[in-house]
Amino acid sequence: QVRLVESGGGLVQAGGSLTLSCAASRSIFEINDMGWYRQAPGQQRELVATITNGDSRNYADSVKGRFTISRDTAKNTVYLQMNSLKPEDTAVYYCWGARRWPRYDYWGQGTQVTVSS
Repeated sequence: QVRLVESGGGLVQAGGSLTLSCAASRSIFEINDMGWYRQAPGQQRELVATITNGDSRNYADSVKGRFTISRDTAKNTVYLQMNSLKPEDTAVYYCWGARRWPRYDYWGQGTQVTVSS
């Protein structure tokens, strides 16, 4: 099993930046897809960004042009660079990974991001 641990969350003013990191307990080479989801209070968990092991990226419309996802296989880490943050970006951000076959999903414990207006 691979354990995912997020870090980098915190409090930031609107317009500011944060970088989230997701460190895996061992090699992420076997994990085909990785990404970030978020969940605001009273809301469903939603996709923020994903990246495949071929570096194909996908973003939610709400974060396109502001967030950038990247992965460093050598460091077993996935990053989410968040710029031009808005109060509506406030949520708990979860790292996610998926092995396609046999299918298995990995989740981190979450890190809080709060954007003040």
